[in-house]
Amino acid sequence: MKQHDVAAAFAQMADLLEYEAENPFRIRAYRRAAQTLERLPGDLEALAAGEQLREIPGIGQDLAHKIEEYLATGALAALEQLRKKVPPVVLELLNIPGVGPKTAKILTDQLHLKTVQDLEAAARAGKLRGLPGFQAKKEANILKAITLVKQGQERMDLWTAWGLGQALTAWLEQTPGVKRASIAGSLRRMRETIGDVDVLASAATPARVIERFCASPFAARVLAAGDTKASVITPQGVQVDLRAVVPESFGAALQYFTGSKEHNVQLRERAIRQGLKVNEYGVYELKSGKRIAGREEADVYKALGLPWIPPELREDSGEMDAAAARQLPKLVEAKDICGDFHVHTNASDGRDSLDVMARAGEAKGYEYLAICDHSPSLRIANGLSIERLRAHIKAIKAFHARRKGYRLLAGAEVDILAEGKMDYPDAVLAELDFVVGSIHSGFSQPEAQITRRLVNAMRNPYVTIIGHPTGRLLGQREPYALDYPAVLRVAKETGTALEMNASPQRLDLTDTMARQAREAGVMLAICTDSHAKEQLDYMTLGVGRARRAWAGKASLLNCLPLTPLLAWLGKKRRAVGVH
Repeated sequence: MKQHDVAAAFAQMADLLEYEAENPFRIRAYRRAAQTLERLPGDLEALAAGEQLREIPGIGQDLAHKIEEYLATGALAALEQLRKKVPPVVLELLNIPGVGPKTAKILTDQLHLKTVQDLEAAARAGKLRGLPGFQAKKEANILKAITLVKQGQERMDLWTAWGLGQALTAWLEQTPGVKRASIAGSLRRMRETIGDVDVLASAATPARVIERFCASPFAARVLAAGDTKASVITPQGVQVDLRAVVPESFGAALQYFTGSKEHNVQLRERAIRQGLKVNEYGVYELKSGKRIAGREEADVYKALGLPWIPPELREDSGEMDAAAARQLPKLVEAKDICGDFHVHTNASDGRDSLDVMARAGEAKGYEYLAICDHSPSLRIANGLSIERLRAHIKAIKAFHARRKGYRLLAGAEVDILAEGKMDYPDAVLAELDFVVGSIHSGFSQPEAQITRRLVNAMRNPYVTIIGHPTGRLLGQREPYALDYPAVLRVAKETGTALEMNASPQRLDLTDTMARQAREAGVMLAICTDSHAKEQLDYMTLGVGRARRAWAGKASLLNCLPLTPLLAWLGKKRRAVGVH
């Protein structure tokens, strides 16, 4: 979307102007414009064509001209000039969490850095703590942030990988000679981040598929190619590994290349005990060499006396024993999801209007959608005052009053403040159908304090779920310290659900923690944390992650139809005498 590109350009303009200590009014103007464009409903190019840019709040004549320049050329001359003016390392430094323009200025002026590696070496040598405004803790935090950035560069987020995997399989299915195609590897298992993308195809002549793949738009650079496999680098710099096999080996190859390595070791050991051999070509009798399975993946497991094991479970985490005992869980599926929670609109920091988000949820066939914009303490997210919240509730109720079979829930994402106090008073929370309690500040507090905040929030009768419970941002911010067993005990005791945030930057809870919650009898809620209508599709990731947590319908709030959901929502309030 072009407005996000322009917003990113304006945000970088603000950072570089601040680095250069330019006029603070100009800096604020660019920052406000960037935030406005991120939340902008509608199409920026259409607004420009209709000469309506100047009607956007905070976009005056100068910024409108720059938007028009970007739309016409794909660049901003003023930004290019600024980039040339500052040391090249500055742009890299600004990508490090916790390093803003002023910190970057101190680092480059005092340490004469050329690369991020120079910064890392200086931090490890203890050279940062003597700089103005720096202490040992800030030095340690920068080292952690550099490590997170490195990890983020080495692996891609699950949503990006999923989109690429879908595009690859769609292309393969349209390729002459290809019978079947599938993603494989860690992407098929829905791991939280992905290194290389693995795909599999079956064809009577695998070598021809490999040849076509290496000449496709996906192959900016060919790393290796043979008759049955190829590794390429896409134009976006992602490595893709393709395996092509004959149709009678497709199932065995899919099982083998899905992994995990540990799961496959367990499977091979089981095969040997039964006088069999398993590889990417099929299942064979050791004595005779006779091939007894391989065309279908389920047949591979059946030949070993096992039911098919869903790929999300294949992590050597007890799935083999459960399968042998016929105790594999019936996992949640996309069709089981009745609605989504924790959805933002442009009333706070979302891009799309209430009407657009509501209709997008309805178009997905949901029975309900919980609109949960931010509370006032999160000023950067344009949090709603009590007056604005009440107007928002009124608009939500007016929408679903016109609908049958689809319900908007009036909710809010409410900050959990110091010691667990909520950002709205209880009298206001009582007016809401749904409350997501989230921590957005104080991430470095001690474990006991963070845990106390979460526990106190869960004891509030109006708090429905705890949002992104560990506060992590993949590749940007580590989880805050908390006593998770204590959180689970109180969640169970109070009837508070824990969020499985499906935003690819969060995926919080982790699958392991979600499994622990499920086993403790705590209700889970998959939330997309959508800030734009297309982000409702993150539910795909949420379902995949819930499956990794061994979760079925009974463990997930989203799988309750509307009437049972409303009864569940009222249960906590009734338990403490709140009506």
